Amino acid sequence: MIYVFLAEGFEEIEALTPVDCLRRAGKTVQTVGVGGSVIKGAHGISVTADITANQIELDSKLEMIVLPGGMPGTLNLGQSEIVKHAIEYCISGQRWVAAICAAPTILGKMGLLKGKKVTCYPGMEADLKGASYTHRSVVADGKLITAKGPGAAMDFGLRLVEAVLSKDVAKALAGKMVYSG
Repeated sequence: MIYVFLAEGFEEIEALTPVDCLRRAGKTVQTVGVGGSVIKGAHGISVTADITANQIELDSKLEMIVLPGGMPGTLNLGQSEIVKHAIEYCISGQRWVAAICAAPTILGKMGLLKGKKVTCYPGMEADLKGASYTHRSVVADGKLITAKGPGAAMDFGLRLVEAVLSKDVAKALAGKMVYSG
């Protein structure tokens, strides 16, 4: 199971591109509404989440959580105790945590980036407490994957596929989607 958290003001492309890539690759993905079941994105696109945050199950079936950026979506995710608990569960259980754009700042504010190589939306670096910032589009360090912003959404989605399946599956999916990145 993979959860993609959606909070009011999320960046649509950063949330839905990974969902699409992972589902095309055959993974079970649920979008999780934080604060309700219909969540409006940063650009006015409303998405009906598969489940709400109080319905998530933190158990052995959980492989990954994905935190899209966007404003005020990132701030809203960071204020959710359920989201923070899910992050802590994944970090302590050696499960994947993926964050794009401004969302890595949630992890930084929680003190979870010490010694990790990460990237984020330009200008948000100050909140990556203890991390080693890189300018790369997508960065993986252990079970943590971070990405720069909306323009990195496809590379991010494919890197998530690689993480939970394999590099070959991600490469084949990119070809089927006519993506040359």
